[in-house]
Amino acid sequence: MSPVWLGGALLAAVALSGCADKPSKEEQDAAKNTIVCQLHGERVVIRFDAGEVRILLGGDRITLYQVPSPSGVRFSNGNLELRGKDMEFTLLDFTNATQAQLVECAPYALPKQ
Repeated sequence: MSPVWLGGALLAAVALSGCADKPSKEEQDAAKNTIVCQLHGERVVIRFDAGEVRILLGGDRITLYQVPSPSGVRFSNGNLELRGKDMEFTLLDFTNATQAQLVECAPYALPKQ
């Protein structure tokens, strides 16, 4: 799978949602590693890949890298950090000294054909 953030698989799945074609194997694989959450009423898409997560938040693409965690997962880029376990995640913003709970997290579902 290419490390390009949503450049192909997932974005193509969303863009082609009106087409009658079935999702490709690549799109299906990307969806398996992706969750969707809400943050202050805004949709957050999180895609897990080997050693990193890529987050789409408010039109911004953010890459965080895995760091050791005694339990659950932890990803950071020095400014932002994502921590979580199961489907419960917290996003910490070190620049603004804030943290927020992501809510309604669920696996990403490809658009119905």
